[in-house]
Amino acid sequence: MTGRERAHEHPPADEALAFLTRPGLTRLWTAARTRLERNGLRPAGTIRLEHLDAPEREALSLLLSRSITGPTTTIRLPDLDTRLRTSAVGRGLASTLEELGPPLTDRRAVRDAAAAERARVSSAAQTEVEATSLSAQPWTAQWLEEIRRGGTLARQDPKSAATVITQAVQVLAMLFPGTAPRPAPAAWGRGELATRATGSAHGLDDGTLLSRLVLRGIALANGVELPADAPARRALWRMASVAPDEVSSTVLTLGLRPTGGTWREAALRERADHHMETHVTLRELRTLRLEVPPGTHVRVCENPRVVEAAADTGRTAPLVCTSGSATTVVLTLLDALAASGCTFAYHGDFDWPGIALANRITHRYGAEPWRMRAADYEYLAARTQVYGTPQVALVGTPAEAVWDAELAPTMDALGIALHEEAALDLLLEDLG
Repeated sequence: MTGRERAHEHPPADEALAFLTRPGLTRLWTAARTRLERNGLRPAGTIRLEHLDAPEREALSLLLSRSITGPTTTIRLPDLDTRLRTSAVGRGLASTLEELGPPLTDRRAVRDAAAAERARVSSAAQTEVEATSLSAQPWTAQWLEEIRRGGTLARQDPKSAATVITQAVQVLAMLFPGTAPRPAPAAWGRGELATRATGSAHGLDDGTLLSRLVLRGIALANGVELPADAPARRALWRMASVAPDEVSSTVLTLGLRPTGGTWREAALRERADHHMETHVTLRELRTLRLEVPPGTHVRVCENPRVVEAAADTGRTAPLVCTSGSATTVVLTLLDALAASGCTFAYHGDFDWPGIALANRITHRYGAEPWRMRAADYEYLAARTQVYGTPQVALVGTPAEAVWDAELAPTMDALGIALHEEAALDLLLEDLG
């Protein structure tokens, strides 16, 4: 051993730290940290370092007090731990890594603690079920098992997991108070049920973990599949005598004149006669008789500005607005009009999301394009240039237009996004 090597074998404490932080040892500490965190912080097993460069070979030789000349070396962690303890470092491998930072994480202990917590939550859920009317339901064991296997609660922090499973049990117990597989005849409003269980009227809103757990229970109780879309989820809530909120979302319309004889249809006709737009709720659509003369041609637009301009200028043609996306209430109205024998024409934004929405409407209702072909786009793009209108760049993932194979390539070539308002004067001409 050279004098230089002996000096580095037992340097002063401050020099020891400086030596340990030299770049040639960085990969060693990274690999050792990974192995220790997997081993429950015990210095056991080996690590293998490959493609060593000259500074790394020199630093490892000095640290381990053995010559390393090749591009690869294997290091036993017990030997490294002993070497650090007997050197000027004066501490074991785990303590050395803590000193170098960041703090070590005992990943095995973390996994064991998480598994224990999941078992505790599962046991608590079982206890909650047994204390309610759900204990007599034949489907609850499968419900608990699906939740456990699905890992839904495992991804939550322990406190949140315990809270949500308790609330889910409480909600299902309120919906299934007896031993019969069907829910009690008493009806609940979803907001009322959510407030009773969580203190918030939004506790069972779509997308919440609680609503997913409860819907899974309702589906099992009724022997049906878990729903994949909003209309099916609403139907499943109704199956448990829970009325979803059907008044907050609306569809914007103009010029609808249903032939039904109730005051509801009369109100729509009167508003149409006075060129007034109407926001129709999902709840209203459940009771409206949307019968119109077969063959009625309904225009569908994407932006509310078209409806506003049509109302201001006294247009009379039936018009429905998707307001940027075809939500449940929009599709419910269009479905009813389609069932009554209506035909449709669609116009939206000339951008990629607009094309995707147009594809959806076209596919579902066989709607014809309404000034939505490649020639229409080219005309509007040229007109914006003539008028000096600021250009909006076309961004996002291209979407092929199912009604015109030339539209997407034309849009991609020009690279200009055109919102529906760019064609407003032409659309108003068509509305009569």
